[in-house]
Amino acid sequence: MLLFGFSKESKIPYDIVFIKSKYIGRTFIQNTQKRRKKLVNLKLNPLRHTVKGKKIVLVDDSIVRGTTITRIIKTLKDAGALEVHIRVASPPFVDVCYFGTDVDKKENLIANKRTVEEIRQFIGADSLEFLSLDSLKEITKDCKVKGLCDGCFTGKYPIDVPKNIDKETFEKIEF
Repeated sequence: MLLFGFSKESKIPYDIVFIKSKYIGRTFIQNTQKRRKKLVNLKLNPLRHTVKGKKIVLVDDSIVRGTTITRIIKTLKDAGALEVHIRVASPPFVDVCYFGTDVDKKENLIANKRTVEEIRQFIGADSLEFLSLDSLKEITKDCKVKGLCDGCFTGKYPIDVPKNIDKETFEKIEF
């Protein structure tokens, strides 16, 4: 698992800092910001005894809108964490994904118009690092599926994506 690998390589001990509700799924796909915030608050509950007085390095798979990670950082700091450092196992999402990830508009992506430093400040992290695109390509080079699509990270897609229609309409087109 990603978390154990990071812990092993960095020699930072792994610990559980949240109890996660198994009844609440991916919050970033909810249709309103109000609903996303509400579900994030219900989804994660900090274990104060493992957080208080600690410097936390949190590894996440991605940051899409920033709603969940912002709330997580605030919750950890409210529970007594001294610092919260974020490591993201993907490059920043700068464009919509026409082939899978459920993000409707480019404007809703936190990395669309912000630098990594601006994102760090916005989410309240003490530090923030994303996996580089080159590293992603390196670790996926031997995958059985050839032709990694990195359109959501670069804005360059493996096929022409019509610029004059929205993502929802594009998804209904049969190829």
